[in-house]
Amino acid sequence: MSNFFEEQVLDVHHWTDRLFSFSTTRDPGCRFKSGQFVMLGLPGEGRPLLRAYSIASPHYADVLDFFSIKVPNGPLTSKLQQIRPGDRIVIGRKATGTLVIDNLKLGATLYLLATGTGLAPFMSTIRDPETFERFEKVVLVHGVRTVAELAYREKIEEELPQDEFLGEMISQQLIYYPTVTREEFRNRGRITHLITTGKLFSDIGLPGLDPVRDRVMMCGSPALLADMTPILEGMGFVEGNTGEPGDYVIEKAFAEK
Repeated sequence: MSNFFEEQVLDVHHWTDRLFSFSTTRDPGCRFKSGQFVMLGLPGEGRPLLRAYSIASPHYADVLDFFSIKVPNGPLTSKLQQIRPGDRIVIGRKATGTLVIDNLKLGATLYLLATGTGLAPFMSTIRDPETFERFEKVVLVHGVRTVAELAYREKIEEELPQDEFLGEMISQQLIYYPTVTREEFRNRGRITHLITTGKLFSDIGLPGLDPVRDRVMMCGSPALLADMTPILEGMGFVEGNTGEPGDYVIEKAFAEK
């Protein structure tokens, strides 16, 4: 198990019958950048079954937070959703991923576009002071089916603006835009529709997307990535990666199935 940290589950929160989050202890040797993911699994006989999970906690936190869907017959999540405080989790030592701000060119506004559990890496990003030092505005758009699936909404809207260290930056620079597709809510519709119709920008008081000024990160369903990528590239946005910073980046490692 030298390739893994073995951590203890500290807390488990079930948001809905489809979504849950959990926190674990953090080994001092665990290092990561905001937006990266690790391989995660349950200890057992032989080599553990692993899946990629974004770290939802900021890089400086003493604990590790994760946000997961529940797959009834999933080889890992069918067991993982039953964890309780005190249980053990194995976490890969190497963090990786493209959703780090170093993979983006300098810009004025950063758009974080997420569906479902794709919110996880951005919960780390919006709690990183460097994000607000690099960008004048940070727009977090979270698209879900029902209001109950707007995980972390209370933390984003109420707790973070009061944070002792980040509160002022978040209050002045973060724009949170939750949107729902199947229930009544103040914001309705798919992220792609909100962007192509311009409704998102009229609602938040910012101009439409421009590759000269704006940078974009995307994480979530295959449909979000498949639909938004040609929209961005049609506007002149160029994809970035760890070797060459660009105007937008996506995480392909664990698009929701």
